[in-house]
Amino acid sequence: MKRFKGVKGIIVLVFIVILIVGYYYYLSNRGASRTEEDAVEGAEILTATQQVLLRDLENNYPPTPREVVKYFSEVTQCFYNEENSEEDIEALGKKIRGIYDDELIANQTEAEYLEALKYDIQDYHNNNRIIVGYSPSSSVDVETFTEDGRDWARMYCQFAIRQGGLLYDADVVFILRKDEQDHYKIFGWRKLEKKPNDSIANP
Repeated sequence: MKRFKGVKGIIVLVFIVILIVGYYYYLSNRGASRTEEDAVEGAEILTATQQVLLRDLENNYPPTPREVVKYFSEVTQCFYNEENSEEDIEALGKKIRGIYDDELIANQTEAEYLEALKYDIQDYHNNNRIIVGYSPSSSVDVETFTEDGRDWARMYCQFAIRQGGLLYDADVVFILRKDEQDHYKIFGWRKLEKKPNDSIANP
């Protein structure tokens, strides 16, 4: 192979080097873009149930009462809206008990809770009901107070429920209590009674 000589040879050599470097840069960026696209596609195929179950409550516990109720609402939507296997329902049931106060958990064994949960889910499906959305109180509307040496919080959340062709809302008040790890746990909740004309008819 002849060696490059003179200015002309140097120019040709530099041009070849630029081509090689440019091609390498193109391949590197293409690979990175492909990896990012694959990651996005992978995230898109996760179901709502899988996304909820992926949350690590040990290291990523909801930091405020409002965030606790939001997570409760996300799990509840998965209960009633998703086509879950029995294993998924049990995993969701165990997950949501992670944001319940110890006294609330003590009201039922895990087996009793899961049995009642499955019955309730089946009742929703039988009556063609789904939770189409929820709206928790704003942070400024969360009431906090101290009682018996413990920190508590009270807040509201409105759930929009569709049953057949009817859309109506349900207002629920939540009571939360802070545990030894400074995590607010759901102590209980109660559905507020509404007048019949408070329902929203589907247009």
